[in-house]
Amino acid sequence: QIRVQSSMGPAMKTHLPNRQPTAVAPDHSADMYPATRALDGGLRPDPMTGAIQPGISMSVNNVFTPGGAAFSADGAGDLTDLPFLYARWTNPTVRDLERRLAALEQAEAALATATGVAAVAATFLALLKSGDHLIISDVCYAGAYELATRILPGFGIEVTPVNLSNLDALRAALRPNTKLIHAESPCNPLLRLSDLAGLAQIARAAGVLTSVDSTLATPVLTQPLTLGVDLVIHSLTKFMNGHGDALGGAVIGRKDLIAQIRASTGVYLGATLSAHNAWLILRGIDTLYPRLRTASENAMVLARHLEAHPKVLAVTYPGLASHPQHALASRQMALPGGMITFQTADPEAVAQRMAARFRVMHYAFSLGHQRSICVHIGTEAMMQSTYHMQGESLADYKRFAGEGVFRLSVGLEDPRDLIGDLDRALAE
Repeated sequence: QIRVQSSMGPAMKTHLPNRQPTAVAPDHSADMYPATRALDGGLRPDPMTGAIQPGISMSVNNVFTPGGAAFSADGAGDLTDLPFLYARWTNPTVRDLERRLAALEQAEAALATATGVAAVAATFLALLKSGDHLIISDVCYAGAYELATRILPGFGIEVTPVNLSNLDALRAALRPNTKLIHAESPCNPLLRLSDLAGLAQIARAAGVLTSVDSTLATPVLTQPLTLGVDLVIHSLTKFMNGHGDALGGAVIGRKDLIAQIRASTGVYLGATLSAHNAWLILRGIDTLYPRLRTASENAMVLARHLEAHPKVLAVTYPGLASHPQHALASRQMALPGGMITFQTADPEAVAQRMAARFRVMHYAFSLGHQRSICVHIGTEAMMQSTYHMQGESLADYKRFAGEGVFRLSVGLEDPRDLIGDLDRALAE
């Protein structure tokens, strides 16, 4: 007991605990509602200081008892079961993030990586070997698609791009040596969806693993693991961090799969997430649910405005009845999200006016930040650089994108200011 002199009055009595190291608090994430898991899932107040907000452990090395730790690089063990040894393997702050991610996706385990592409690469290279077959969505994040179609074949891995919104096409593409199906929903940049429950059912019947890039959805909109998918992947750089100031990625799923990925490519690719970025992303996840709700509300206002605008040729947004898969979106997504695409005549001129006239939005790449970002993605440029589609595949791409789309990542600004920016850019 001590006395504290207060400027507001006489000395007052207060009781301070005799702080001693305490046992790690149990994790009650499974009993929490989703929005609470974003704040408290896997949260463990510091046992020494009692600090609630996760701290940053920047040390590369940790002391340990000789002979008390060993691990298997063949995936038989999980490095997270060991004492902390070396930051490339695992780090206390990164583990805080991984526990939060696992709680958000209602999963057993998570592996955080330096970028989203690193998470994709770790998954592919850990689960596939020479002679295996990968089915990948014919439209997904360019880095993932190019990794699959340009790099994996050099390792003897067969790759087939498939429109995974067509489950019959998926069935037809399966082979005896198919080991993994990689989808993205909504896919970037088309905002086309895949029926994840249907996809997972087909894969399970064939004995094939599934991974889904859920970067545009986040756990707020869709939780693929609850629909039967094996692994969910995020670019944490985007909505999960939400502030545009930290790169990161993650793969999340069953403990045995994550342990296999961590003990092989998770260690040997060297794509370790820094403790500082893990801390920044944890800070961002604290506000994930209110941010996504606001972004989704703003996006609906903007999508309706754009759909009625005389200078706009087409709008794609899962929340609009005009979206070709609106029924699936309503069933699979809790909210329609913060991403819109739209088409205009003379997009090059519109893009120039955006760069010159935007007062609130920013003409830039990337997405999922607290501020609204818009950029034009031309169909011909995407075909030349990444997808190289022809025939029906190209026709299907153009059904969503025409000759190109403006990809609009909606932020947290007042939608009236965002409408003002769009109207100025669309006016000749």
